[in-house]
Amino acid sequence: MQPPAGSQVSRLPAQRPPSEQLAAPPSAPAPGAGAPVPPPRRRLRTILTVTAAVLAALVLGGIVGGYVLYARATTPDRSAPDVVVSSYLAASFVDQDDTLADLFLCAEGASVAELQALREDLAAREARFAVPISVSWGSLAVQRDGDEAVVELELVISAHVDGVAYSDRQPWRFTTRLGEDWRVCAGARSD
Repeated sequence: MQPPAGSQVSRLPAQRPPSEQLAAPPSAPAPGAGAPVPPPRRRLRTILTVTAAVLAALVLGGIVGGYVLYARATTPDRSAPDVVVSSYLAASFVDQDDTLADLFLCAEGASVAELQALREDLAAREARFAVPISVSWGSLAVQRDGDEAVVELELVISAHVDGVAYSDRQPWRFTTRLGEDWRVCAGARSD
């Protein structure tokens, strides 16, 4: 039945009774709860992912840091002409390590045959007389000219025989060159 025209009843929308098939309205969060909380499984996955990423970054940082420290610790010091000559002499006479000594020589071939002959002669005398012979050196005088430097020093060759000390002092001159770092290119007696 239609209401008469012009009545107020006709202007109101028709109201329908609630249907059982309509979905219930979404429940509102509890007051003061803020944003809805994700399910616990998703939160645990997020925490594990962030933790794994942080651990991976720390491990990679440790590997890179370890490599840099190892490289610095094992690279021979060739920062100055006197340092490279002293290190070369220590490798040759104190450590008697040809592989280490070669790290201080010029790549294009160093002229150090006279020094190697001295080392071989001292080793032969040690074996023949059963006496330890030591080689030391004092201060090193450096004369630098651009990328080349001459280092002069005095080698002191010492031995103790029957409680008596013997020593011989020999002046030596080494030529060094600067490439990526300083290297010994020549060495000979200077007297």
